[in-house]
Amino acid sequence: MSLDVSPALLEQAERGEVDEAQFVDCVRTSLPFAWQMISDLVARLQVDGGDFADNTTPPPDEQARGQLLRALASDAIRGALERHFGVKLAFQNCHRVAVFPLGAESGATHTRFTSIRNQILNQSPELRDC
Repeated sequence: MSLDVSPALLEQAERGEVDEAQFVDCVRTSLPFAWQMISDLVARLQVDGGDFADNTTPPPDEQARGQLLRALASDAIRGALERHFGVKLAFQNCHRVAVFPLGAESGATHTRFTSIRNQILNQSPELRDC
């Protein structure tokens, strides 16, 4: 299961109304490794500035890797995280996550990061089955 959904949040969804802040809190508590990684990247971007902040360290275990994949593979989760943190997320493989300032997705740095060429260049045999 991707998220530990509370009965109250499930009830909201069944009624058709979901409070995004409660959904984001559900993501935070359900996927703590992914939340912490993204939070740290956002803080680094805010403090250091620059075009983006990214992570190049593989997750410590399969549980952490799974959290990261679930957070970034879900359009709903990814979109809620982007809105919450006010960033654009980019994802190359099982751990290469980057945060860009909003609006950067039309810029050269984001285009280069998300290009087919960079996807190929960011591959390695160790990551083949991540």
